[in-house]
Amino acid sequence: MVTQAEVGIVPAAEASADTFGEFFLETNQALFGALWLVTRNRHEAEEIAQDAYLKVWERWDRVGRMDDPTGYLHRTAMNVWRSRGRRAALAIRNVIRPAASRDELADVESRDAVIEALSVLTPRQRAAIVLTDLLDMTSEDAAKALGVRPSTVRVLSARARTSLRERLES
Repeated sequence: MVTQAEVGIVPAAEASADTFGEFFLETNQALFGALWLVTRNRHEAEEIAQDAYLKVWERWDRVGRMDDPTGYLHRTAMNVWRSRGRRAALAIRNVIRPAASRDELADVESRDAVIEALSVLTPRQRAAIVLTDLLDMTSEDAAKALGVRPSTVRVLSARARTSLRERLES
């Protein structure tokens, strides 16, 4: 069995520091040793330790006054480790998960239905409704694109919607 001394783990009661720098120097070896035992990977243990120290440093004004800041550091490091594991598992699931199958026939039928519905409109009505409703342009922007007044675009769009509504109801 591996002892705490062999991996550099110092019991929490022995670590008490007034400044973050002292705290880091007193606890760094112990935290790294514990993380190395958990991860069995030197680089991952170092990264987790860095993340944990960063989180503790950001809260040092409160953590430094705790009865057991070393315990808080170790708990933070374990939370970082679990969080990294969850993110890695999610990334693997997203990569491995088969892509949702697309119903290409339904796509073609939908496209055909839109084309057929738009075919009953005049070219100007079709342009106005495509610019305003499908491309979300304002009537002013659509008017500039069509070379007409904004009121003309609003009228063309309204007539196009009425025509489409009548066609769909019949």
